[in-house]
Amino acid sequence: MLYLPICAELDCRSIAMTFKILEPGYNTSKKSSSNFRLALRTTLAALGVLWVILIIDSTFGLGLVRFGLRPQSAVGLVGLVTAPLLHANAQHLLSNSMPFVVSLTAMLFLYPNSSVRTIPLMWLGSGLLSWIIGRPTVHIGVSGLVYGMLAFVFIGGVLRRDMRSVSVTLLVGFLYGSMIWGVLPIRPFMSWEMHLSGAIMGGALAILYRSWDRVPIKRYEWEDDDSVPDWFPRDAEEDSESTARKLPDRDRNVDE
Repeated sequence: MLYLPICAELDCRSIAMTFKILEPGYNTSKKSSSNFRLALRTTLAALGVLWVILIIDSTFGLGLVRFGLRPQSAVGLVGLVTAPLLHANAQHLLSNSMPFVVSLTAMLFLYPNSSVRTIPLMWLGSGLLSWIIGRPTVHIGVSGLVYGMLAFVFIGGVLRRDMRSVSVTLLVGFLYGSMIWGVLPIRPFMSWEMHLSGAIMGGALAILYRSWDRVPIKRYEWEDDDSVPDWFPRDAEEDSESTARKLPDRDRNVDE
């Protein structure tokens, strides 16, 4: 099979990116709908736990913030587990609630198998990285995990290129693309270290687990057929071969 770049005379390099079509009825199947409802229920239950912790802390004045992550402190290592569960006030948790629901639901629905491993790794890994690079203060909030999940969903969709993952990737980019500024030290009371750490962990894990949770892709008969169709003009084929012979070796790609 002979392949010619469209603008070989300009030494162009063509890049082909295909979007994979899912098997008909896969997204609308009962199993898919059930999986989405389960993902949403699990996410809402997890969010409920965060709100219960905040309400109990605020009501009884427990001061649970002291159990947050404290970088470069041995005592502060407890925050690897507890920091995502703690929030300063209702406004803090409210600002994290919707991104948490969207990102966790997308993770559990699109990547149910890898989520079992990647979410705990994001939880602990983002905390550990923040402990290493963070400022010597208390870091709390679930936003580090949210950044990790959003990065995983976004990069995972780009790598997999099936229409469902790509659609969610575009939605995430549209809704929360501006959150990229949260990884920069532009606000003094914002833990950009946790945001950056979460995004790094999410992106790395998306690459590492890119072959997991593959969906059934629709294939067409012509995809495996390399023969020249009868309607293809022979003169055009000969002209293409003649043009290929005139091209420098670096602009010719021959697949025998």
